[in-house]
Amino acid sequence: MDYPLLNAFWTMLWFFLWILWIMLLFHVFRDIIRDDSLSGWAKTGWLVLCVILPFIGVFVYFVARGRGMGERDRHRVEQQQQEFRSYVREAAATPGTSEELARIAELRNDGDLTVEEYERAKAKILA
Repeated sequence: MDYPLLNAFWTMLWFFLWILWIMLLFHVFRDIIRDDSLSGWAKTGWLVLCVILPFIGVFVYFVARGRGMGERDRHRVEQQQQEFRSYVREAAATPGTSEELARIAELRNDGDLTVEEYERAKAKILA
């Protein structure tokens, strides 16, 4: 049970570096797979290089395509935010059920709709 504090520190350091390396490797894999500018063969080549020679493959990938990784991530986030905003605008623009029911009730009270037309419209809205 003799395990000095310094050895525990080094063990923890290596463990966290190993976890960091795995996260970095998956980040590179994700970037390779999601990159639309690479052909299928180029993706296969990068993945094979990163799997067979992981240290060299990842470092070469960062040197060759590292700047583009951040730009692609930023572009993907901006695109997702834009899609979300457009979805929210569309959802807010469509009237809800209560607004439609109030509108047809007002039309019925004004005499523009008969009772049968009102019931059909109400059933259609609630369906």
